[in-house]
Amino acid sequence: FHSIVAKFNINMLNRRKLIQPLTTLPLFGGLASTLTISTAMAAAKTPKRELFKEFGIRTFINAAGTLTYMTGSLMHDEVLDAINSTSKDFCLLDEVQDKVGEKIAKLVHSEAAVVTSGAFSGMTLALAGILTGKDEKKVAALPHIEYTGMKSEVICQKSHDIVYNHALTNTGCKIIQVETAEDVDKAVNERTALMHFLHIESDKGKIQHEEWVSLAKKHGIPTGIDIAADVPPVSNLWRFNDMGFDFVVISGGKAMRGPQSAGLLMGKKDLIAAARLHMPPRGGNIGRGMKINKEEIFGMYVALEKYINQDHDKEWKEWEMNIAHIEGAVKKIPGITTEIHVPPLGNHTPTLRITWDSEQIKVTDKQLREALRSGNPSIELGGGTANSVNVTVFMLKPGQEKIVAARIK
Repeated sequence: FHSIVAKFNINMLNRRKLIQPLTTLPLFGGLASTLTISTAMAAAKTPKRELFKEFGIRTFINAAGTLTYMTGSLMHDEVLDAINSTSKDFCLLDEVQDKVGEKIAKLVHSEAAVVTSGAFSGMTLALAGILTGKDEKKVAALPHIEYTGMKSEVICQKSHDIVYNHALTNTGCKIIQVETAEDVDKAVNERTALMHFLHIESDKGKIQHEEWVSLAKKHGIPTGIDIAADVPPVSNLWRFNDMGFDFVVISGGKAMRGPQSAGLLMGKKDLIAAARLHMPPRGGNIGRGMKINKEEIFGMYVALEKYINQDHDKEWKEWEMNIAHIEGAVKKIPGITTEIHVPPLGNHTPTLRITWDSEQIKVTDKQLREALRSGNPSIELGGGTANSVNVTVFMLKPGQEKIVAARIK
C-alpha cells in the first residue's frame, strides 16, 4: 500500500512540474499584452510636437510656386519614408553614392550621376572636376588656379550670365560673355575650361542648345547646362544628356519634390568621377561644405523614380481644373481680366494671371498679396505688376484651390 501511495505522489509531482510552466504562460502573455497596450497608450498620450507653432513660424498655402525662400516644395510620403528608414543604420557614404548614382544614371540616360546639395553645388563640383581631373594636388589648390596650369575661363552667352553663375566663379574661373557663334570662335583659347548654357534663358540667347554643343565639340571644350527648375516636362531629365552636354545640373526640391537641399549632377563618367574628388567625405577641397547625407541621397532617388513613373497627363489635367476653378471665381468681377499661360522653359505649369483696372478696383498687388498673407489661412501668390498677380496650383494640397479661389474673390 505504501509503495503504491509513494508512486502516486511521485507521478502527481511530475505532472505538477510539467503543468506548472504551461499554467503560467497565459499570465505572462497577458502581462506582456498589458505592457504593450500600456506603452502604446502612454505614447498616444504624449502630444506630438507642433514645431511651427512652438516657434511661432507662419505656415501658408503656396500658390506661388517652388521658390527657395518659400522652402521649395513638399516631399512625398514615399520620400519621407526613404529618409526615415535609412536613418536607422550606418553605411559608407561613397558606397551609397556609387550604387544610387548608377541607378539614377540609367533613369536619366547619362553615363554617371551623383546626388549633390542642390543644382548650384552641382555646377561648382562639375567645373572643379573639369579643371583638376583626378590630380589631387590640383584638387587641393582650388580656387587658387593661377600658376597651376589649370584653365581659368568659362564662356557663356551674355543673356545666360545670371547671379547663379557664381557657382562657376567659386572655382576661381571668370566668365567670358559672348552673343554669337563668331564671338565663341574668337573667345575660345587655351584658358577655356567650359562652355556653359542656361536653359531657362535660352529664348533670350542667339545660340540654341544643339548649336552650342556643336560649337563646343568643334573646339574640344566641355559643355554644361543648368536646368535647375526646368521640369516638367519630365523628358528634360534626359533630353540634354541625349543631346550631348557633358554635364547637366538640376534641383531636387522643386517639381520632383525631393529634399530641398538636394540636386542631381549628371554627365560623363570621367567628369563625375573627378567632381566627386571635391565632395564629402573627402576634405581639403572647395566642396567639403557641400555635404549631402545618406538620407537625402536615398530620398532624392525615390523622388526621381516616383516623378518619372507618375501619370503626368493626369497631373496636368488636375492642374488645369484647379486653375480653371480659381479663374472662374474671379473673372466675372467688374474690372478683372484673366489669362492662363504656361511658361515655356522653367516652372512649366499652368499659371493664372489676374489683372484689374486700377480705376475700378482700388488695390495694388502688394496690398492684395498682404491681405492674403495676413489672413487665415495665410496664402502666398506670385508677384506681377502694380495691378496684377500670378497664381500657380502645382504646389497646392487637394482642396486648397477652393480656399485660394474664395479668398482672392
